[in-house]
Amino acid sequence: ITVKSSKEDPVTAAGEEGDDPNKEEPWEKTLKTTVVDVEAGEFRGHRASLWELLHSRYIPEENRKEVLELYEAGELTLEQVKTIVTTIVTRTVAEERAERAEAAAPEDGPRAGSAAPE
Repeated sequence: ITVKSSKEDPVTAAGEEGDDPNKEEPWEKTLKTTVVDVEAGEFRGHRASLWELLHSRYIPEENRKEVLELYEAGELTLEQVKTIVTTIVTRTVAEERAERAEAAAPEDGPRAGSAAPE
């Protein structure tokens, strides 16, 4: 077997140019440095970066990927990302709270205020 050498840098030739894990994309840095006040869940009363929120348990992976792709492509503004992320976090927390309340309610017994006095 004969191996031809390339004048290109092996990293470049392998198609890994720009894959430096320590180098942040400008859009990524913006998401990491843009903080919002959060009024729900474990972030309640704290400021968190959009990056932290996007990678929290409150944002499903599918939603995170979609938001990141659209933002990176310039199809979403930073303000739109803020709105989307805070809305998803708030809804997820509300859904979790409702599920916990449902699970804690007795199944066969009357719910508070639902039974009419006889």
